Amino acid sequence: MRAPHPDLVAHREDVLARVRRLLVEQLHVQRAPEEIDPDTPLFGTGIGLDSIDAVDLAVCLDADFGLRLTNEIGGRAALRTVNGIVDLVLAHERRARNA
Repeated sequence: MRAPHPDLVAHREDVLARVRRLLVEQLHVQRAPEEIDPDTPLFGTGIGLDSIDAVDLAVCLDADFGLRLTNEIGGRAALRTVNGIVDLVLAHERRARNA
């Protein structure tokens, strides 16, 4: 298996940092961005977001990344973890480039 291209890794890290900042600055998660484990659940016993936060998160993802959440692109499943959101953003960017 080939290692990912360094530019792709750097871009993923950039998107991860942006999503972490969004959680702290827009959704008021009480952690430093670098303290947010990308695999921690966003809802419930993880970071502790609730259904109102889910709506706010969807609005922020649209504003910051041009990503409109629909059931066709994963909906709630993609919002389970920070990594899920990062994967969704990267897939959205790939689709936009290929359109």
